[in-house]
Amino acid sequence: MHIVIVEDDAVIRQELKLLLENARYQVTAPVDFSDVASFVLSEEPDLVLLDLNLPEESGFSVCSKIRAESEVPVIFVTSRTDSMDELTGILKGGDDYITKPFQTPVLLARIGAVLKRTCRYAKEEPVRLVHREAELNLARGTVSFRGRQTELSRNELKILHLLFQKKGEIVSRADMVEYLWDNQVFIDDNTLSVNITRIRGKLKQIGISDFIETKRGMGYRI
Repeated sequence: MHIVIVEDDAVIRQELKLLLENARYQVTAPVDFSDVASFVLSEEPDLVLLDLNLPEESGFSVCSKIRAESEVPVIFVTSRTDSMDELTGILKGGDDYITKPFQTPVLLARIGAVLKRTCRYAKEEPVRLVHREAELNLARGTVSFRGRQTELSRNELKILHLLFQKKGEIVSRADMVEYLWDNQVFIDDNTLSVNITRIRGKLKQIGISDFIETKRGMGYRI
């Protein structure tokens, strides 16, 4: 597995590089931060560790640029502990948010969990799922309906994927949060609602109405 470390602090960057190499990961750690997103995309890694406080632009901006082109998992590793930063990181497409100083076993466990989840998600499931004429394409990260198509963010894709897997069943909000983010403490209940609202807006743009049903106090169903 290939991991790219985007960290401008040379000491922390080297510590992370040695830690991951000792854990038998292939590691790349750039020292030029002028165009981080392009560098990451050119490397085609399996995972990105991304700091927020970078010299040229914020990690949020870098993540957004990466997400526009790739679904590679991104873990923010930062000294910023504000809950709004954590929420912003997830809404920008991050898969996890780890604050410094971190414990080595915890960091390795979180990296392993994200890699396991994303690799299984990418490789073991059917590429296309269909329900009520709506087709979810996991490989392309799109949903289409009667010739019209819209692109989805990583979390929007994962939400629809779970609902398609359990079509006809009510999926609880707690189960959905655990599936998406391993029930991590930085996720507040509003984050899921924001993602559901965005999905509904995108579905409406391609002509799908009333696709995701809200069961008050229970969860969601398609």
